[in-house]
Amino acid sequence: MTAYLGEFLGTMLLVLLGDGVCANVNLNKSNFKNGGLVIVTIGWGMAVLLPAACFSNICAASYNPALTIALCIGGSLPWSQCIGYIVAEMLGGIIGGILVWIAFKPQFDATADEPDTMRGVFCTAPGVRNIPYNILQEAFATFWLVFAILAFPNCGVVDGGVSKFFVFAIIVSCGMSFGGLTGYAMNPARDIGPRIAHAILPIKGKGDSDWGYAIVPILGPVIGAIVAVLLYMVIPW
Repeated sequence: MTAYLGEFLGTMLLVLLGDGVCANVNLNKSNFKNGGLVIVTIGWGMAVLLPAACFSNICAASYNPALTIALCIGGSLPWSQCIGYIVAEMLGGIIGGILVWIAFKPQFDATADEPDTMRGVFCTAPGVRNIPYNILQEAFATFWLVFAILAFPNCGVVDGGVSKFFVFAIIVSCGMSFGGLTGYAMNPARDIGPRIAHAILPIKGKGDSDWGYAIVPILGPVIGAIVAVLLYMVIPW
């Protein structure tokens, strides 16, 4: 139960901090409005780094169902914990999204005539909407995320807490290299959890939650993560 609690809390904080930076730079009446995508990518890197540093001693600090599946395939996480981890991660994503709305409610109210902007705080959307291609784009980004997380321990320079800063670098790299394609969800809990929060919350003028796109941040990350772990397993480290 401790591991599941760590996954829940870590994912909740990841979404709170990550979607929080999206709210900060996009919503009206925010002092950081138009802060730019550099702030977003660095903010998301910190959103992953800090929960990982807080809870990695009690759980796998995956915070990502796609990565959880990859860890189970690779043997570093038992399959018996897979479903529990994924449920904890999804619940954390939902609660994190709700907390973002609570924290930024006046800013959401001030952006009530921009439903796409408000939805974009919670979940991702593509630059060019083409569902099969968007799935491929998410798979590319998630492949690098998962492969790098698995491979870095073999380089001999990630002892102790230093490893968490490599995770920060990976997230920033993915954002700056792939963020313009699909918003680089790379994580079903990061996208679907807050998307559910968007759907159930009484957000003024919110519009729809675009469930027609939801297959992309589910299937793309899972495909990318599986390919990454399979490649990792055949390399003679």
